[in-house]
Amino acid sequence: MIIPSIDISKGRAVQLRQGKEFVLDGGDPLERLEALSLVGEVAVVDLDAAMGNGENRDLIRSMVRRAPCRVGGGIRNREQAVDWLNAGAKKIMVGTAASPEFFSGLPRHRLIAAVDAEKSNVVIEGWKTKTEVDPAERVRDLAPHVGGFLFTQVEFEGGMAGFDWSAIARVRDAAGDCRVTAAGGITTAEEIGRLDGMGVDAQVGLALYTGRLTLGRALAYCLKPAPGDVRSTLDVQRSTLDVQRSTWPTVVCDEMGTVLGLVWSTRESLEQAVGRRAGVYWSRSRQQIWVKGETSGNTQTLLRVALDCDRDALRFTVRQHGVGFCHTGSRSCWGTDFDLVALARLIEHRKSNADPDSRTTRLLNDASLLGSKLREEAAELANAKSVDDVTHEAADVLYFTLTAMARAGVTVQDVVAELERRAGEIGRKKLEAKDDSSSGM
Repeated sequence: MIIPSIDISKGRAVQLRQGKEFVLDGGDPLERLEALSLVGEVAVVDLDAAMGNGENRDLIRSMVRRAPCRVGGGIRNREQAVDWLNAGAKKIMVGTAASPEFFSGLPRHRLIAAVDAEKSNVVIEGWKTKTEVDPAERVRDLAPHVGGFLFTQVEFEGGMAGFDWSAIARVRDAAGDCRVTAAGGITTAEEIGRLDGMGVDAQVGLALYTGRLTLGRALAYCLKPAPGDVRSTLDVQRSTLDVQRSTWPTVVCDEMGTVLGLVWSTRESLEQAVGRRAGVYWSRSRQQIWVKGETSGNTQTLLRVALDCDRDALRFTVRQHGVGFCHTGSRSCWGTDFDLVALARLIEHRKSNADPDSRTTRLLNDASLLGSKLREEAAELANAKSVDDVTHEAADVLYFTLTAMARAGVTVQDVVAELERRAGEIGRKKLEAKDDSSSGM
């Protein structure tokens, strides 16, 4: 898979060659994150912290709350490591400070050891200090303590002119069950597909920034042929002709993972979907690309694209507009189910289509009344004993909570993301009851 990279210096997304020579200013890191996170995790590196020239902590903290990020650059003690994990970083990348002692007690699956090498020798301290350590040896020593490695070939970084395949293979073999991410000189979709076939991810920055590589094309070359496709072998190099002949089943889901339908994608439709951030698919009956909602108005905003574990199917996460996905007018091809997201949509609809006789409209327009009802219903839920009473009072609390969220412009997805961040916290605060008088109850 491709791991897009955002290197940050002085609040800007930048690209350097070999960590020294300035190549380009990539603009606002938040805008870059919005575009690049479409395919999953994004590597965010604080170059200033890595070089000891300041830091971009506040900016990066806002980034990890917006999209899945693996964070690196200047993480040199356990307090910093724990802080980033608690802030919401999916993973942290640790270079110079990486050691069994440093990683002890931290969640292994969220740890990436950054192994930077120049001409087969590990370099540390922002690539400024050379060692006599072989990168494969370094990987082998740290493998029991981390979940992955970032292997950067410094001499190829920012050059967009190729890299040493054999060095990556040696590091992969030394990593055991750890996933390796390669960086430095990776430029083409064919290279990314071949690396994925080796079980190695590709971290890419400059090629994406310059437009030499697109996210959609990179994803397409990681896909394997579906059963029955015309291919001679599962060749890891995946020729252009082979990819053009393939179609892949594509499961379409909404923001909360509810399946809306099953469609098909080709390399070309995938590239267009990612480029346009829209629901673009392949029609097997008409043998052509089609754009969801182009005629009906029931369009889709593409939020995420993911490949399955076997690399032979896709999942599109979309924001569905209009009446729904299905041609019958239903939200999904399996009918319309009622859940919390459906209730949230109804409340949001009332927000934009006010009915003076609706209690939801009244609550949305009266913050004092809404606050009073929240406190009242929460107290009743706290005192409920029977199954029926707890069910009834919980339903009231959820309704008023969703109304408060809609009033503030907060979505169910926002709340789930916050709960996910909290679930990953290390060393949680002690749970204590507050005096009722402090809450106004």
